[in-house]
Amino acid sequence: MISGYYVARFFTKKSLSSYFTFVAIASLMVLWFVVHNYWDLNIWIAGMPLKSFTKYVVAAVIMAMAVPGLALLPTKLRFLLELGLIGHTLLLCYIENRLFNYASMYYFGFEEDIIYPSYMVLITTFLGLALVRRLYADQRIGPKAAWILTCLYSSKLSMLFMTSRSVIWVSAVLLLAVTPPLLLYRDNSKGAARMKVWQAYFHASVIAFSAWLCRETIFEALQWWNGRPPPDGLLLGSYILLTGVACIPIVILHFPHVQSAKRFLVLVVATGLLFVIMQPPIKLSWVYRSDLITAAHLTDDDTSIYGFVALKPTWPSWLLIATVVLTLAAVTSIIPVKYVVELRALYGVTVGVTLGIYISVQYFFQAVVLYPLLVATIVSAAVFVVFTHLPSESSTRVLPWVFSFLVALFPVTYLLEGQLRAKTFADEDEAEKFTNMLAIEGARTSLLGLYAAIFMIIALEIKFELALLLRDKAADRGVTHGPSSRSSAFPPKARLLQQRRAHAAPTFTIKRLAAEAAWMPAIGNVSTVLCFIICLVLNITLTGGSNRAIFFLAPILLLLNQDSDIFAGFGDRQRYFPVTISISGYLLLTALYRIWEETWPGNGGWALDIGGPGWLFAVKNVALLVLTLPNHILFNRFMWDYVRQTDAKLLLTLPLNLPSIIMTDILTIRVLGLLGAMYSLAQYLISRRIRIAGMKYI
Repeated sequence: MISGYYVARFFTKKSLSSYFTFVAIASLMVLWFVVHNYWDLNIWIAGMPLKSFTKYVVAAVIMAMAVPGLALLPTKLRFLLELGLIGHTLLLCYIENRLFNYASMYYFGFEEDIIYPSYMVLITTFLGLALVRRLYADQRIGPKAAWILTCLYSSKLSMLFMTSRSVIWVSAVLLLAVTPPLLLYRDNSKGAARMKVWQAYFHASVIAFSAWLCRETIFEALQWWNGRPPPDGLLLGSYILLTGVACIPIVILHFPHVQSAKRFLVLVVATGLLFVIMQPPIKLSWVYRSDLITAAHLTDDDTSIYGFVALKPTWPSWLLIATVVLTLAAVTSIIPVKYVVELRALYGVTVGVTLGIYISVQYFFQAVVLYPLLVATIVSAAVFVVFTHLPSESSTRVLPWVFSFLVALFPVTYLLEGQLRAKTFADEDEAEKFTNMLAIEGARTSLLGLYAAIFMIIALEIKFELALLLRDKAADRGVTHGPSSRSSAFPPKARLLQQRRAHAAPTFTIKRLAAEAAWMPAIGNVSTVLCFIICLVLNITLTGGSNRAIFFLAPILLLLNQDSDIFAGFGDRQRYFPVTISISGYLLLTALYRIWEETWPGNGGWALDIGGPGWLFAVKNVALLVLTLPNHILFNRFMWDYVRQTDAKLLLTLPLNLPSIIMTDILTIRVLGLLGAMYSLAQYLISRRIRIAGMKYI
């Protein structure tokens, strides 16, 4: 009755003293009720005696009743409201964490499971966030208190996704470390960031320390994901990745103009990803281990649960990590390879050595004698690519010799792979010799794939550099025009002539490359042809000569360039000719080989060996193969010179593909027929488009 009187007096006279009197009397009532009814019960709930649990409940109720009165205090005493809200939120988080994670109740020798529902966590969380937002909008609390309360309420959601009993506090610490760039350093009037450099360093250090405090939570999450304790390399990579991702708001929101900060952040995130993917061997017991992590790694039943796991040497992963980190450091200019030639050479050699040793140990671990050759190959390729992209004064003289050395290493390494290793097991029995021969074939296939990748990278780099060189030359000669307003001063015919001159400029500039990089087109063409040939060999070795593979391999020839020696007449207009002629030629040779394989005696064929109609089979399929050739010849000739053929010729040759599609016994000939029909239609459409463009010009 007395507390009700003071509540009524507060609402009628707005007296704060009346409200706090009500809070005091109501607190005594709640305390008497709890002590009288629950104090002496021998019950355990939420992992603690009921007496201890009721203390926290009473404290939370008292603080909840006091908060509305504190909100009415003058602005100078606003910190009391903030302290009350933060204290109440901490108590609420503690109580809900105990109820949610300790789902057992003990009373009078009995045990019963009780479940604190997840929707109650969601309700209290979103109600708390709404209350904080409203109080901050009404300027009842400051930005720092709003930031702390938002982090505390949001951290409760982590209980719904992870089973760790301390995850709510770990999440709160991590959110308090990550969110200041988002919630604190904002000027409400202008919306501009105002974090200083020393504050950025301080917050980055706090984030790193907070992520280290979360190591057990990271460990439990990785253990739940993998089903077993994660290795130390994965744990360290997850820590670095979490730290880097948490620092992204600092760089993006407050220092977007500082390129060095962006580069360093990219390097940190990439390093974390590499550690996560590669999981290098590392021992962190002196810094990173805790009792939980140590106990998980020292359990006696690991073998009985997971079985014996064959351990594989993982130290080469450090070499790959070093290669990628050095490359990122060079690309982001953390290592100034663009400006120091000696540093550029050291970078190329270092990357080549680390990557070469990694490839040798990881994929050619039985061919120790080839390690020097493989390392020399990768070093040569790395130096060539680096100095082609960032040339020096001696690049034009040295790089052709480097490429020649790289090409010379290819047959030497390939032959030594079989010859030297074959001598080591000459006296072994047939079974072991057969196994070793299979190993040699697999190693040779891997070696072909390695050289194909190297030549592909070199061809791509040269194509890219030639395109940049041509664009720069065109810009220097004034071929590249400005906006359309500049060309609008010319009449349509003059404007078309300008466009024709611009189209003809690349052919003119190619002839003048001798003064700067005459070797680049030739080396690019040699790399492209070698890559294409090696890929064809791999296709025959791995798939037996698949017809579909040529459609994926032929676009490699788009990397061919015009030079003054090998492909003198090859220009930009003929860039698709090598693709089409290679597809037609490959399918033609494959079809002839299939016919010969099926009919010739002694080659596994069935026809002539048993007296069947072998010659009839061969003659029929050869005749059908010949019927597919006219369209292929016409289309490949058209792709070279773009001379328009008459519509009658195209319409007459198109039906010749139908018998090959319907009557053949060999799939390759059917593919040639379908491709010939498509070639004929494509040639007709392209010729029609060229004719319409010519008529418009006239």
